[in-house]
Amino acid sequence: MNCPMGRKRGEIGAGIALLLLGGVTVALSSAQWGGVVLGTLLIIGGAALTWHGARIAVPVLEVADAEFRYRLGTYIVRIPFSDVGSYYVLPGRTRSLALCDAAGRPRHFPSTQGRRASRPYLPLTGMTSPERVHEFMTTVGIPPRDRSLTAGPLPLTMGRPVPKSRRT
Repeated sequence: MNCPMGRKRGEIGAGIALLLLGGVTVALSSAQWGGVVLGTLLIIGGAALTWHGARIAVPVLEVADAEFRYRLGTYIVRIPFSDVGSYYVLPGRTRSLALCDAAGRPRHFPSTQGRRASRPYLPLTGMTSPERVHEFMTTVGIPPRDRSLTAGPLPLTMGRPVPKSRRT
């Protein structure tokens, strides 16, 4: 799974299922050493899978001390509200959050992988609902960015705006 939030939920759920299956196996075959060994192995595997799933970092958006914060494990971005003018959510398999300054220019952030490259967005997860991001940003007081030069959004075709002659 590419989405860390989905992977986290999947590993924790599978780990709990293995723990329960191991407990039932030990309880039902307590007289046979093979069943006890199998149940113990299932319990150990389930505990390891649950522990690993709980350690997977997912992005967190926070507001504290008049600044916007983005956390992904040890990667933390702190931006004062006065430096954030607007935002937009990039669609795709792994959604991303782009923040703009007051003039509408995208902000660049260092790579979350520790590389030297910078990116104009902060990665979210595929399971992150854009509506929840919009709701959070509206509550915080950061307006969405209208990325078009006309009134209203442009229809998109394969990621490119449709020319005015073809719009309906």
